[in-house]
Amino acid sequence: MALSYKARKRLALLILVVGIPAYIVTCVSLMNWLYPDPLNRPSIFVELGIYVGMGVLWAIPLKSVFKGVGQADPDA
Repeated sequence: MALSYKARKRLALLILVVGIPAYIVTCVSLMNWLYPDPLNRPSIFVELGIYVGMGVLWAIPLKSVFKGVGQADPDA
């Protein structure tokens, strides 16, 4: 079932306002759980790579929701 333009726009807004901050908190908590000792963390480049990877990871399944949302309403 395809979502209407209005429904995709509302869902995208909900994801951006609620979902992304929750995902950020989850990613930071995961990194703190994996590396609890501040002196035993991976190098800054490895940590940056992990954060960039997790930053791209959320967009892959949600690509269809955000596709075309910034365009004009096709039904109008």
